Amino acid sequence: MSRELMSAVLEKIKEYDRIFIFRHIRPDGDCVGSSKGLCEILRLSFPEKDVRVVDWQKCDYLAFLDIEEESVDDSLYADALAVVVDTATSERISNQKYKLCREIVKIDHHIPVEDYGSINWVEEHSSSTCEMISRFYLEFKDQLKINERAATLIYTGMVTDSGRFRFRSVSGDTMRAAGAILEVGINTDRLYANLYIDDFDQLRFKAHVYNKMKITENGVAYIHVTSKMQERFALTAEKASASVSYMDSIRDSLIWIAFIDNSDGTIRVRLRSRFVTINDIAEKYRGGGHACASGATLLKKSEIRKLLDEADQKLKEYKESNEGWI
Repeated sequence: MSRELMSAVLEKIKEYDRIFIFRHIRPDGDCVGSSKGLCEILRLSFPEKDVRVVDWQKCDYLAFLDIEEESVDDSLYADALAVVVDTATSERISNQKYKLCREIVKIDHHIPVEDYGSINWVEEHSSSTCEMISRFYLEFKDQLKINERAATLIYTGMVTDSGRFRFRSVSGDTMRAAGAILEVGINTDRLYANLYIDDFDQLRFKAHVYNKMKITENGVAYIHVTSKMQERFALTAEKASASVSYMDSIRDSLIWIAFIDNSDGTIRVRLRSRFVTINDIAEKYRGGGHACASGATLLKKSEIRKLLDEADQKLKEYKESNEGWI
């Protein structure tokens, strides 16, 4: 099935002289890697085509990859093919002008929620959309070209969305694709240094999280990154959201959650887990995602306790019914 969908995507790309690539709000490593990596591959493979990523939301921690975008006149959308990557639902597409394009192709690895494209290539078992793009290239190596920049972008998304190849979604296919992309030539020393070395202020914030985080009765670890906290440590939205990863290695804590105050009064929620499926909780609070990595949005502070109670109860039931968890 995937081979048929990949072929359909490639044929659709060949039909168009102009291809605009779209992605989700608050772009992360996989989002940026898949959009910019695919763009680079298509520009190399079809130099006569006008291929662009049309999104202007920035991803500060990936600035070292030189990912600035250019502006696009509205008149250019009408005869363009829209390729939307790493975005489960149309409402999360950052640039809503995708609707102006003639046709839409969706490439995504989230749990299927909405088929908004004329072609919907969705593989929820894949570790990342970048893994899908890497296999797309490898499947059609006789027609597609790649260079070090494209490989670096794609590998970045594979690394970040798989937790450095630690998450359950990582398979033998993931590792084989990553190996093939590595062989193109990637400066992994530079890449990992930029991704994972913290500056001093970020380490101070991490220490503050460890000091302020709490754990529910059954082991849900959580932190509320308040507006005051964000101001104190001069946090960007990305750095505030990174707090969820600081709680990922606590014994007996199989669910960990970060609540981040937004400027509009809502609260962004980052949910992570090992062993336990948590996307169903996220879906109750205007969100969703993967089985063990999801996001949600709370409209008022009182919902924090409600969500925590549900997560705590779910964790209690999981521990009572399963063995082998740590």
